[in-house]
Amino acid sequence: MNLLFVASECAPFIKTGGLADVIGAVPKALTDAGVSVKVLIPAYPALADLAATGQVVMSFDALFGGPANIIAVQSNGLDILLLQADHLYDRPGSIYLGPDGQDWADNDLRFAALSYAGAQVALNGLGDWKPDVINAHDWQAGLVPAYLKQSGGETPPVVMTIHNIAFQGLFDATRLSTLSLDAELYTPQGIEYFGKISFLKAGLALSDKITTVSPTYAIELLTPEFGMGLDGLLRERQSDLCGILNGIDLDIWSPEKDQALVSTYSGRALKGKAKNRSEVEKRFGLKADSGPLFCVISRLTSQKGLDMLLDCLPDLIAQGGRLAVLGSGDPDLERAFVEASNRYKGSVGTIIGYSEPLSHLLQGGADAILIPSRFEPCGLTQLYGLRYGTIPVVARTGGLADTVIDANEAALLAECATGIQFTPVTATMLGQAIARTCALFAKPKVWASMMRRAMRHPVGWDLSADAYLEVYRSSLEG
Repeated sequence: MNLLFVASECAPFIKTGGLADVIGAVPKALTDAGVSVKVLIPAYPALADLAATGQVVMSFDALFGGPANIIAVQSNGLDILLLQADHLYDRPGSIYLGPDGQDWADNDLRFAALSYAGAQVALNGLGDWKPDVINAHDWQAGLVPAYLKQSGGETPPVVMTIHNIAFQGLFDATRLSTLSLDAELYTPQGIEYFGKISFLKAGLALSDKITTVSPTYAIELLTPEFGMGLDGLLRERQSDLCGILNGIDLDIWSPEKDQALVSTYSGRALKGKAKNRSEVEKRFGLKADSGPLFCVISRLTSQKGLDMLLDCLPDLIAQGGRLAVLGSGDPDLERAFVEASNRYKGSVGTIIGYSEPLSHLLQGGADAILIPSRFEPCGLTQLYGLRYGTIPVVARTGGLADTVIDANEAALLAECATGIQFTPVTATMLGQAIARTCALFAKPKVWASMMRRAMRHPVGWDLSADAYLEVYRSSLEG
């Protein structure tokens, strides 16, 4: 099978969040299963050196305002197709946001171009390689099936993957012709969404199959609470919707060989974790103590429930806990966590921003990772936590519910617990989850057993890759 991935980011080349990790990992697992996978992403400035090593395999005289090329390159075990369109992507700063922190005003053109290029690869192939199936990821690739549909003739099937339905790619309806979209597609059954164009709805309405990143999230999406206005469409397409749990790259996330750690360790030899703990304390200005060290590695947003964590800090500290926070996002939350670091000096440490090596060190050095998300399609940080024996403390929602086994009395007796879950998602219940974590941490043998079970928990891509293959095959069967 030949498979084309279309996405806006891919680790390790360009990353703003978990989407990039998935796009960088799944093709490797599928390649191991015998699939030929190519990944189409924009050629952002950070990829200029990579693009210079590649070969032009397709050109466009005018792609939404300027010339463009698709450049093929192999790197990090991946076959990458870089969409080089300087008028759309050659700009400083975030790949989605301008210097003012707002979306780039031409994001519709930037990602319509990505979708259009993906459709052209699907229709024309690249030399003797032509995709049998296209997997479009999130709203940035949502117009792929729209451009294929209006091309006429036979086209390969499209699988649309929702990584987070909260981001829908909404643009003014007057942009229809600017985006080279046929007016016939602008209907409630097509790309129209409450008087706007929705890139994500286009993908959901016009694709052959739909996947999302955990079984529980697939069920949640069918409800008004989580479906965010698209639940009706998804209920209509429920037979085409499949939840496939995310995994992680076990070579990159390995406490036994992670170069970002000051000391590697394993489930058989946990002592090395203490050295990483000391390094985290030093980096975040935390006092050395015998209580549990919690961490947060996250976008600082209300979705992630971190405003609730601020309410819980006094009790967390009173129970001997400390907290290291790495993240950025909402300015008010950034300011609040910096203020908390000053107020609770030595007990709370905050670094605003993101550092991949530091995130690895936190997973290697913290005792527990807090993920109190109000909704979470899958989540990856809890999977990293399991892999590193950093006990996840999670809200019971989406993929968090599917990947963490709560340390209730029955699970502890059965020796299968790998973390702590709480519901409903309120500050009160988060506080109780933190208290439960502190109580378990005070029992070294129980805690060490839970760490070892967490580290044995399967978090790779093998099973999920098989599930994706099944979806691709079913899309070919119609």
